[in-house]
Amino acid sequence: MALAKQKKMSIKEIREIVSKMTLQQKAEFTSGNGMWETVEYKKLGIPKEWMCDGPHGLRKQANDMHANVNDSIEAVSFPAECAMAASWDRELIYEAAKTLGNEAQANDVQMVLGPGVNMKRSPLCGRNFEYMSEDPCLAGELGASYVNGLQSTGVSACLKHFFANSQETDRLTSSSDMDETTARQIYLPAFETVVKKAKPKSVMAAYNKVNGIHMTEQKKYLTDVLRKEWGFDGMVVSDWGATHNRPGAIEAGCDLTMWQQHETDKDIVKAVKKGTLDEKKLDEACVNILKHIFDTLHTHKNVTADLDRDHEVVRRLFESSVVLLKNSGNILPISKKKKVLLVGDFAKNPRYQGGGSSHVSTSRSVSAVEAMKDMANVSFAQGYGPGPEAKPITDPTFWTTKITEKDYAPDKKLISAAVKAAKNADVCVIFAGLPEALESEGADRSNMKMPDSHNALIEAITRVNQNVVVVLQNGAPVEMPWIGSVKGVLETYLGGEASGEVVRDILFGDVNPSGRLPETFPVRLEDNPSYLYYFGCDDSVKYSEGEFIGYRYYTSKKMPVLFPFGYGLSYTTFKYSDLQINAKGFIGDERSGGITVSVKVTNTGKKAGREVVQLYVGVNKCKLPRPVRELKGFAKTGILKPGESRIVTFELTSRDFAHWNDECKAYVHYTGEYEIQIAKNANEVVLSAPVDIEGAYPRKR
Repeated sequence: MALAKQKKMSIKEIREIVSKMTLQQKAEFTSGNGMWETVEYKKLGIPKEWMCDGPHGLRKQANDMHANVNDSIEAVSFPAECAMAASWDRELIYEAAKTLGNEAQANDVQMVLGPGVNMKRSPLCGRNFEYMSEDPCLAGELGASYVNGLQSTGVSACLKHFFANSQETDRLTSSSDMDETTARQIYLPAFETVVKKAKPKSVMAAYNKVNGIHMTEQKKYLTDVLRKEWGFDGMVVSDWGATHNRPGAIEAGCDLTMWQQHETDKDIVKAVKKGTLDEKKLDEACVNILKHIFDTLHTHKNVTADLDRDHEVVRRLFESSVVLLKNSGNILPISKKKKVLLVGDFAKNPRYQGGGSSHVSTSRSVSAVEAMKDMANVSFAQGYGPGPEAKPITDPTFWTTKITEKDYAPDKKLISAAVKAAKNADVCVIFAGLPEALESEGADRSNMKMPDSHNALIEAITRVNQNVVVVLQNGAPVEMPWIGSVKGVLETYLGGEASGEVVRDILFGDVNPSGRLPETFPVRLEDNPSYLYYFGCDDSVKYSEGEFIGYRYYTSKKMPVLFPFGYGLSYTTFKYSDLQINAKGFIGDERSGGITVSVKVTNTGKKAGREVVQLYVGVNKCKLPRPVRELKGFAKTGILKPGESRIVTFELTSRDFAHWNDECKAYVHYTGEYEIQIAKNANEVVLSAPVDIEGAYPRKR
């Protein structure tokens, strides 16, 4: 049944409604009704709104506390955020999110839970597939595009999970313990960028604690930083089951608690009557929720979803997301005249989305085998079995599984049959990666290894065929002990329902890959800077590596990595030239002025393609220990034909050179030697120029 569009309500009218609510009603109103709805009061003229999971597809299910997470309406499965981010493509992410918003409108959904912009502190986080990057600039910019696209349809985005939700282990009780500098340099800026550039209508308070206080009770961050400092004026909602103290959450600035079935409403009433909770705080929470409800229902549209059209949007985004990691001897693209053997269960049953609350029910997922069924020179061998399934349960806060790598032992018969077929193939394309049971919400990985069945298959095939390409399907980095034995590697992450079609087009050269890694692939897990501290002890997780996460650590330490942040190859080549810098200067405490940077990019190869231009600010000398370079800008070109050039321009501000000073409680400049660096990835700077930044300190707050 289609929803009736609500009239636009003023703040004055909303406050009048709240003034008519009883204390009990206010308490009820700040807790959700069931899993997905807000409370409705028809006599007061208060309608209900519907929320549902994203961020890479609509997961609308019955408003039932015990519904299976996989029982949801049919919808389009978009590339997971790990793959979205690999596109480095603001425009296509905007288009995909707009498409998702249209599907939400068609299904009477007012708020989609996404995007997720938490930092990828470790490759082990079981939910890394649902986050964008290890870098706050990339995550923030792409997250803002997502929110702007989604909210252009009138549907609310719910930015999550605020903040420092970097692990699934003990996620309801663990405390992310860090100093303010670490928070301000790494874990807060992506959220800040999205809030300031896209104005999300909702923000989700995370499960975890920060420095011993649950995020739903963090007044410092929910009120002082999010609202007062950044200017957020929307609704704060708890993650589902993340509120442990209802009065404390209201006091801190968490407006809506999901999904506690009102058993804690009495705590609100009691606290107000005792005077430990100011009723004005409760009123403000009700106002924020009502603003959200009336805003989203006022912009409701009676539209229909065209899943075929939306599938093409998925396809275009994924074409921009696939990362070519290795192409020795130009084995790719493959000639359609060659005999090609597809190997591995993932070729027939692809891993194209994440597990847990973001699971999307789609009938359109296209495998590589299906996409290539009409190609005469393509055949298939199983190679390994699917392994045990990850069985979702009804409790939305846990998807813990006891399945381990031991459940994926190599199948000698399947490997033998694949090896026999490989001997007669010109090229073997092996599909491998991480099964959902080993990488899902609710549980972290224990290592970076792929299943033994996948690694053993690759090793066996490379012994009989020298022309091997590996297509990876995974939500986070994996170790590659076979990297020296294969000629090609495609990182496809979790590409959504069009994954098979796009992989086919890239393998055979109909699409030129242009994705870049949004995270570092270390050689081994032990190289990761959080390795010694990641899981924590006694619910305390010390972020001892500080701001040196991901490439900030590897580049500063000059540590070899398997593939660096920002890395990706192409079927063509690009040349950078004519670096121009126009410095207007930073003046006084107001920090006015800025720096304009431009660079010329030329396609010097024989194929049309797209390039990702990355701008880093390098620190050659500073009295603070700082990363040697940090991403401060990026741009993805349109398609450049062979010989074609394009000028790419960046605007840098004072903030791009500043660093948090905890004594001043502000971002300040430190005198030092800085560089503007144009790079192909975090390890490959192609052009650079020095800039002088004069130190300046603001007054203490």
